[in-house]
Amino acid sequence: VQLVESGGGLVQPGGSLRLSCAASGFTFSSYNMRWYRQAPGKERELVASITNGGPMTNYADSVKGRFTISRDNAKSTVYLQMNGLKPDDTAVYYCNAYRTYGRVYDYWGQGTQVTVSS
Repeated sequence: VQLVESGGGLVQPGGSLRLSCAASGFTFSSYNMRWYRQAPGKERELVASITNGGPMTNYADSVKGRFTISRDNAKSTVYLQMNGLKPDDTAVYYCNAYRTYGRVYDYWGQGTQVTVSS
């Protein structure tokens, strides 16, 4: 099982980034997908989620209207489009695959750094 995030980097306030998470080793279309983030000294927080069939999505209040989660089951990839970035969005962003089927299946990527700074 692998989840590989990409697309992070340094961006100025107000800018945009698109994170990608490429999955392999499991049936991607059967899993709910989530993006979490963790800033230095803070707990990991759930940013956005999308159900296995799409299109049901949920967002943290802090990113509503600015971030959009989407998925392409044919490519086994989940995306996080981030617009209007703020310095408070600076964190390591993690991709998570989750389902319950008899037991909990819970997979994580290695994370990608997003830094919002002028």
